[in-house]
Amino acid sequence: MVAPSSAARVREVVDPAVRGAGLLLEDLEVVRAGARSVVRVVVDVDDADAELDLDRVGEVTRAVSDALDASDAVHGHYTLEVSSPGVDRPLTQPRHWRRATGRLVVLTRADGTSVRGRLQDAGAGDAPTLVVVPLGVPAKGRPVREGAPVEVVWADVRAGRVEVDMSGLGPADDDGPGEG
Repeated sequence: MVAPSSAARVREVVDPAVRGAGLLLEDLEVVRAGARSVVRVVVDVDDADAELDLDRVGEVTRAVSDALDASDAVHGHYTLEVSSPGVDRPLTQPRHWRRATGRLVVLTRADGTSVRGRLQDAGAGDAPTLVVVPLGVPAKGRPVREGAPVEVVWADVRAGRVEVDMSGLGPADDDGPGEG
């Protein structure tokens, strides 16, 4: 029987490979799938200006694969899955909020109240003040109404997520069959 791999040991090997590719290790999971291990790695960029495209994911996948192959961190055969966090990930760190600047978000405060709107500013540092411009739910055929900007200090942020915003899409943005 193959001994299970320690996620902590795998992280020790994977993290330097990810950082060497200029990315951050967002999450790592090692699970068993029959006789082999599955190593799931989630990577992200460090700042709001950088993009995480398929080329960068491919580069970091090769770096992580090489590092794992050169180590004894994973016992036996394994499958490596490397991905980005995706649009639906929770916004839990200041850098997540900075990356979401300009996007439609739902922010839940410590008292349980929520603000849905466009993230205007995510400040700097480890405890930023977030500025959200609230958006009402539009009535059919009417424009969305904006409220006054709301400032929320970091200590008052309980949860947050990006909402997929399709409101700006028009016929020219539709890549339907036979177009684009």
